[in-house]
Amino acid sequence: MGAAGLSALLDSVRYEVLPAKATEDKVLAHVPRDVVVTITASPVKGLEPTLDLTGRLAAHGYRVVPHVPARLLRDDVHLKEVVERLSAAGVDDVFVPAGDADPPAGPYDGALPVLRRLSELGGPFARVGITGYPESHPLIHDDLTIQAMWDKHAHATYVVSNLCFDPRVLGEWIARIRRRGVSLPVHVGVAGPVQRTKLLAMATKIGVGESARFLTRHASWFWRFAAPGGYAPERLLSRTQETLTAPSAGVAGLHLFTFNQIAETERWRRALLERLGAAAS
Repeated sequence: MGAAGLSALLDSVRYEVLPAKATEDKVLAHVPRDVVVTITASPVKGLEPTLDLTGRLAAHGYRVVPHVPARLLRDDVHLKEVVERLSAAGVDDVFVPAGDADPPAGPYDGALPVLRRLSELGGPFARVGITGYPESHPLIHDDLTIQAMWDKHAHATYVVSNLCFDPRVLGEWIARIRRRGVSLPVHVGVAGPVQRTKLLAMATKIGVGESARFLTRHASWFWRFAAPGGYAPERLLSRTQETLTAPSAGVAGLHLFTFNQIAETERWRRALLERLGAAAS
């Protein structure tokens, strides 16, 4: 990949983190203020840890994007409370997935009704993200996920793609959503330099039930991480360079899944930027 193109993507990263006990300290110690931090929400622990960490990191000067899963919202009053709380913290960007809570905490079983309600509330956030699925969703057919993205795009400003390890699949997915008229910019989801032992330890900490669901739906991810030489983020980026840098693709940057290996992810990014800078000089 050309150094300039990859450097631009690495300069436009978003770090996805989990709201664990040590996350705030890790972010403060290792993440520059110009890196966007997105915070997941757990169907086991609910929205409160996400909202709490969002407020604290925003107060430290970070641009924070909380996940607000539809299936964690109890009702319309709860949604309004979340909006008011985030607005008071200075948050202008939210990510609205359907979420995995089963059963839902309230009447919202998917992201679209929440997105519509936010529009009815006057669009309180300047930026609203929705999910894209380059690799098949474990429960929903590919054509339905793209149709759902089309239905939601009028209420959103960007798409975050879920993890994809296959350059061909990623390229085909971007081409398909563009053919279907989805013109929103895409932040491509990429796993950081994940260590298998730390990933499994993290999965254990987020709750037995949630870990079981995660492992069942994404077992192939763990095989890729575990295999010797099976996954390296820079190799994936190199193999997808034409897709990621083509103007028609509309790729706005990278969304790095850190799995809370925050220090390791930032060290990897800085080292790669330094190598690219040396190669370009």
